[in-house]
Amino acid sequence: MEFHIWLTMFTASFIISISPGAGAVATINSVLNHGFKRSYATIIGLQVGYLTQIIIVSIGLGGIIAASPTLYNIIKWLGVLYLIYLGITQIFAFASGFKCEKTTGMFKFLSLFIKACLINLTNPKATIFLLAFIPQFLSANKPQLAQLWIICLTLICVDFVVMSGYSALGSTMRKYINSSRFIRIQNRITGTALIIAAIFLAQSGAQ
Repeated sequence: MEFHIWLTMFTASFIISISPGAGAVATINSVLNHGFKRSYATIIGLQVGYLTQIIIVSIGLGGIIAASPTLYNIIKWLGVLYLIYLGITQIFAFASGFKCEKTTGMFKFLSLFIKACLINLTNPKATIFLLAFIPQFLSANKPQLAQLWIICLTLICVDFVVMSGYSALGSTMRKYINSSRFIRIQNRITGTALIIAAIFLAQSGAQ
């Protein structure tokens, strides 16, 4: 994978990860209820669920490449359009702040881990996103396994770092991260950046 392709993937994955979503809400809920260190039960669970989704989608895309390169290219272009759609909806998304709910009971690592894992594993939006995202960086003319490892590690590492950042912010800057103004600005920045990334991918994506 060429460096400029990887850099675009890194940037786009970072933009997606910082967009407010179920993972961010789960992480902030966890840190508010159980503290910064214990919130990693949720963060690790999110990554395991995310990793499972990535593997499932990658196997499916590998089969499509082998069966029909033309269909694979169609999926890539539909993916570009979907990423632009995500960017537009992000810009105009309603911003009301994170809806965090207090939970009761003792801290249980396994319980938080499983709950977080299922959040990503059962999220159909995550599956659709990965189907749109991964083909932009997966070249049909190069060894797939090595490319998939790079894509997988990049997505997981970026999301882990971003969720850790949300946990730190949730524990020290709750009034800012839960502000509708903060969310609105973040939505506009990430939405615009995502559209730019999608246009760049349409011009210089993996071949």
